[in-house]
Amino acid sequence: MLVVAVLLLVAVLAFAVARPFGLPEAVAAVPAAALAVLFGLVPWGDAAGEVRELGPTVGFLAAVLLLSYLAEAHGVFAYIGDRAARHSRGRPKRLLGAVFAAAALVTAALSLDATVVLLTPVVFTAALRIRARPEPHVYACTHLANSASLLLPVSNLTNLLAFAASGLGFATFAGLMAAPWLAVIGVEYLILRRFFAADLAVASDPPAAEPVGAPRYALVVLALTLAGFAAGQPLGVHPAFAAVAGAAALAVPLVRARKLALPAAIRAANPAFCAFVFGLGVVVLAVREHGLGALVDTLTPGGASFLGLLAVAGLAALLANVLNNLPATLVLLPAVQHNPGLLLAVLIGVDVGPNLTYVGSLATLLWRQILHARDAAPSVAQFLRLGLLTVPAALVAAVAALWAGLRIAGV
Repeated sequence: MLVVAVLLLVAVLAFAVARPFGLPEAVAAVPAAALAVLFGLVPWGDAAGEVRELGPTVGFLAAVLLLSYLAEAHGVFAYIGDRAARHSRGRPKRLLGAVFAAAALVTAALSLDATVVLLTPVVFTAALRIRARPEPHVYACTHLANSASLLLPVSNLTNLLAFAASGLGFATFAGLMAAPWLAVIGVEYLILRRFFAADLAVASDPPAAEPVGAPRYALVVLALTLAGFAAGQPLGVHPAFAAVAGAAALAVPLVRARKLALPAAIRAANPAFCAFVFGLGVVVLAVREHGLGALVDTLTPGGASFLGLLAVAGLAALLANVLNNLPATLVLLPAVQHNPGLLLAVLIGVDVGPNLTYVGSLATLLWRQILHARDAAPSVAQFLRLGLLTVPAALVAAVAALWAGLRIAGV
């Protein structure tokens, strides 16, 4: 049974990585989930329960994808790119600092998908605008899309899955992850500055360009939506409702101006990817119930000592690069959900670890496709070298910060 379950998971992940003919990941995941039920790997009731449990999280994913798309339609990302280019004054090092700030905040507030899909093209254009080499800046986008997603439950689908199982409040989660978030960003910045020193050394005198006006209405709506995420959770209101409300507020002016079509809005919510998450959840359940779960339970430490947290984060990072970060999270959650410290260490592993290889995160694969489309394909060797430098250092720094925070908070 385990062999069949593993083969189904490998087929789903291989299809998601390759995406033959541009087909969505759900084309493999949904039939694989159906086969898992048909072969008796997962009882029908358990599969339905898994889908119900994932429902609110996937609903939020669709809402925040739509929110990000509408923010882009209002010019939010064009404004960010313009501000970053102006702040740089033709100096690549200043642009890198601005990109780090923008990518960290966009990832935290709007999720890693917004940073990869919407911010990366803007940053690429901003680098060309000041006649800088794009590599340091677009690498900053993909690294922070993963590692800077530590801060909030809404920053990453992995976080949402863990948050639902943690029993922590929104503010408590953010408070415990603030120090690891800052630690990881600091490590990434220092290493990228050194790694791309030659690319960042050449300043230029960029041509003048008309400034992009601030989309004040959209920025206010996004700020209120983020506040709604935090304020609603203690009242039992799921973050998806705040995301839907924010998306509706952004959609109204666009509909009135006839700048938003329903088919485009549906595509932005990416129902195919949502179906992929449901299908993947069922397939991972089959793998876990037929042997992998017992192995993970055996390997997972029972206590949240510094070494225990580091071991869990390392295991999570390893599984993220073998299985991809989303199935790694689904596999590990049952083993750690009894201990908030270990659960947060898993998030450090599955959020930071994917910077090591392309397959660690679907967002990284998408980032690679975006650069390919601009004839700026990243080097595999360069990606791996940078990952080997950043991931171990970031894991240790983040775990140390989490361990200290847990001791202070008494969690």
